[in-house]
Amino acid sequence: VQLQASGGGLVQGGGSLRLSCTASGITFSRSSMSWFRQAPGKAREFVAAISWGGATTDYADSVEGRFTISRDNAKNTAYLQMNSLKPEDTAVYYCGADPRARTYSGHNWQIRGNYLYWGQGTLVTVSS
Repeated sequence: VQLQASGGGLVQGGGSLRLSCTASGITFSRSSMSWFRQAPGKAREFVAAISWGGATTDYADSVEGRFTISRDNAKNTAYLQMNSLKPEDTAVYYCGADPRARTYSGHNWQIRGNYLYWGQGTLVTVSS
């Protein structure tokens, strides 16, 4: 199993970036996908998730309305569109996959342990 995250970089505050996570070795269409991030000196935190069927999404309060998670099953790829970026969004962003075709209730999408596979991370730096 491999999750390849890409799209990070340096951007000015207020700018946009789109992260991609391309999966191999799993049945992507039956995998719920997530993005977490880890800032220097802080714990990894939930950012966004999308269900395996694509009908359900969940966002951290800190990114709601600015970030959008989506997926393209034909490309085995999940995306995170990040708009109106702030310096506090600076972190390494990791994609996670739950290949078990599970559906979660409420904020259970935000539980890190629900995602069995992880990518290597991509660094996003937002300057002020």
